[in-house]
Amino acid sequence: MTLKWEGQDKDAESARRAAAELETLLAASTAKPLVIANEFAEVMVRKVETRNGVRLLIQSAKSGQWVSVDPLELESLTWQNEKTFAAMVGNMFAPLIPEEEEP
Repeated sequence: MTLKWEGQDKDAESARRAAAELETLLAASTAKPLVIANEFAEVMVRKVETRNGVRLLIQSAKSGQWVSVDPLELESLTWQNEKTFAAMVGNMFAPLIPEEEEP
């Protein structure tokens, strides 16, 4: 007996797309990765060249999650205050503002 859940195929396809995108970004890395860590977290940061310009690829060693940010998205971090970061850290492994459900 094989267990399945509603949306399993959609989840699997999303995971395949994300893995392929990560592989593409890793192949486009232009420098050695920089590891930043403390007792709470460890991330690896890489500069990657994409067809739309330079981005930073940030990967979490603990969770395996990653994000690719462009210069404007990175600069937007400087516009935030401590409360914004506290809210993000307080809602670990989830976006601050969830994506809307597809109909």
